[in-house]
Amino acid sequence: MCFDLDSLPPIPVISGASVSHEELELQAEDGNRFAAFLALPDEPGKVCVVILPDVRGLYRFYEELALRFAERGYTALAIDYFGRTAGVGKRDDDFDYKPHTAQTTAANVRDDVAAAVPELHSRGCASIFTVGFCFGAHHSWLAAADGHGLSGAIGFYGVPRDRDEGAPGPIRRAGEIEAPILALQAGADGHITAEDNAAFEQALQEAGVEHEVVTYEGAPHSFFDRKQDEFAEASEDAWRRSLAFIDRHT
Repeated sequence: MCFDLDSLPPIPVISGASVSHEELELQAEDGNRFAAFLALPDEPGKVCVVILPDVRGLYRFYEELALRFAERGYTALAIDYFGRTAGVGKRDDDFDYKPHTAQTTAANVRDDVAAAVPELHSRGCASIFTVGFCFGAHHSWLAAADGHGLSGAIGFYGVPRDRDEGAPGPIRRAGEIEAPILALQAGADGHITAEDNAAFEQALQEAGVEHEVVTYEGAPHSFFDRKQDEFAEASEDAWRRSLAFIDRHT
C-alpha cells in the first residue's frame, strides 16, 4: 500500500523557518495542464527538487514534504499526474485514483517533468533533483534518462523493472541514465524483491552510473511515514541520505 491520506512526512519542522508556498498550474508540451505545489525558502538558492508523488498524485503528504525541503533551503515543486484525466481541481478523500494511474504513461510523466524543470530554472535553480515515492520513484529514476539535465534522481521504494504499461523501466534504461541515482528500498516490500534491487544495482554498475542502492531490512513499503514509529530509524537515515546525496551532487 501507499500512504494513508492522514500520513505526514517523518521530518521535523524547523521552528522559525521562513517559507512561502503557492499552488500552480503548469502546462506540458502536449497541452496538458496540471496542478503543482511550490514551496520557497526565505532566501531561494540554486538547488531545487521536483517531487513525484505515489499513485494517488498530489495530496497533503507531498505538499508537506515540499515545505520540509523549503525549510532546509531547497526550492521544492510537487507535481500531480492526473491533469489529463481528472483536471486540476482539488480532490476529496474519496478520489478514486486507480483509473487515473492506469491511464498515466511514462511519456505523460516525462512531459510533465519537462514542464516542471524549466519552471524551476525560471526561479533561479541551477541544480535540479527529482525525488519520487512508489510510482513516483520509478519515474524519478526514468527522469534521469529523459534528457532533463538533472543533477540526480532519488527514489523511495520504487519498482526498477518494467511496469504494466509495457514501457522499459529503469533497469532496461540504465544505459541512458545521465545523473547519479539513489534508491531507498524497503526490505519487506511485497511488490519489490531483493532480486529486483540486485538487478537494478547490476544494471547501473554495468552502465557506469554513479549510484547507491540502500535496502532497509524489515521495513515495509511506504515506511517513510510519521505514523510508522517502529521504522523511525530507517526514515531518519533515508532523509539524511537524501539530503547528503543532493548536497554531494550539487
